[in-house]
Amino acid sequence: MNKFYPVDIKGMQVDLPILALPSGINIAFFNLHGNPALTEHCGKELAKIAKDCDVLLTAESKGLQLTHVVARELNQPFYAVARKSKKLYMQDGISVAYGSSITTGKNQEFYLSKHDVDLIKGKKVGIVDDVISTGESEKGLEMLVEKAGGIVYKKLFVLAEGDSKNRADVDYLATIPLL
Repeated sequence: MNKFYPVDIKGMQVDLPILALPSGINIAFFNLHGNPALTEHCGKELAKIAKDCDVLLTAESKGLQLTHVVARELNQPFYAVARKSKKLYMQDGISVAYGSSITTGKNQEFYLSKHDVDLIKGKKVGIVDDVISTGESEKGLEMLVEKAGGIVYKKLFVLAEGDSKNRADVDYLATIPLL
């Protein structure tokens, strides 16, 4: 029998499947992929908080469509994307190594193209992602912003998982526990 964790995200009820990670921790798995209604709802709610950011930055892949909606709502023509592998067009960009996320369990690296570095430089940046848990991915994104010469202005998430709900430096729409 499948188990779910119910959560209210600013008026939208969602049942998140409970999944076991290789580490033995169970999580309420949040996935925007393939769910336009949920993505639109969350993106519009985050845009209300991000309205004074000059530019947005997200990490591939689950933050992409969310950030697309936020940028559209803010009439921002571009947003920056931190990639998890170096692509051909990124030869003149930057990279940072950071710790492991709760879902991958291994050390990772973020890459940013020169276009996105130029987009961020000197700007108030809103970091946008789906879930903050351990904060490792968020730290990697902060490092990219600083290396690109931008200012980490806001950190915006749909869900704060576990103890991340106690962080005063992040904004989120709802909370979920580690199970």
